[in-house]
Amino acid sequence: MKNTVTSIQKQKIEGDKITMLTCYDYSMAKLMDESGINMLLIGDSLGQVVLGYEDTLSVTMEDMIHHTRAVSRGASNAFVLADMPFMSYQTSVYDAVTNAGRLIKEGRAHGVKLEGGVKVCPQIRAIVDASIPVCAHIGLTPQSVNAFGGFKVQGKTEEAARQLIEDAKAVEAAGAFIVVLEGVPAKLAELVSKEISIPTIGIGAGASCDGQVLVYQDMLTIFSDFTPKFVKQFANVGEVMKQAFQDYINEVKDGTFPAEEHTYSISDDIIDRLY
Repeated sequence: MKNTVTSIQKQKIEGDKITMLTCYDYSMAKLMDESGINMLLIGDSLGQVVLGYEDTLSVTMEDMIHHTRAVSRGASNAFVLADMPFMSYQTSVYDAVTNAGRLIKEGRAHGVKLEGGVKVCPQIRAIVDASIPVCAHIGLTPQSVNAFGGFKVQGKTEEAARQLIEDAKAVEAAGAFIVVLEGVPAKLAELVSKEISIPTIGIGAGASCDGQVLVYQDMLTIFSDFTPKFVKQFANVGEVMKQAFQDYINEVKDGTFPAEEHTYSISDDIIDRLY
């Protein structure tokens, strides 16, 4: 079944948890889509897990469009959501709409995600007015890592918790159809999920959100530079891959690969006439 803004909203109403994973290429998009994932997020986390940066801040619009285009080709049923990279929407409402439009038109995304609460509501409202679905992202917003002084849990004080609730209500009022809650205490995320009518997607925000998202390299143990507390490693695919690489190296070196079944034949008569 095709996942849409309407079907995703229906899942919240019916208490059917929404599933989201990051994705950055065609082959992985096909696998995830065939598994039945509701939403594929081309996250600016590609800066860390694909491009090798220390954070997400160096990711460009061109990076995002390139990877979004690849994912969209592999997704038949999943809702394709693309992150708006750092400084693609903060500078002005005009820039926000223009860059969101590029992710839809050039990247073939179905919607865009941007970080921030009350402060980015003008941008959310304008993008929605341009008929582009928007996912908001509040709590621990990685593009604000320097302002936060690191990747720290948000909303732990009364003031911060009230601000988070205000942000959630504000992005809903601005027209966001869904909101990611990252790095938020579980009880606060549960309260936010009850206070707003749009779905909440948790990452490090407990099980009471309307859905969950993880970086797929984290949950498959492919990316091992660091592992956040909220990550569950569902499989050790990284070790399986390394073993396969090592087996390949060994078989190439000892001459057992390629074997006869991996080669193409030619008549011995032709070979004899070549001498």
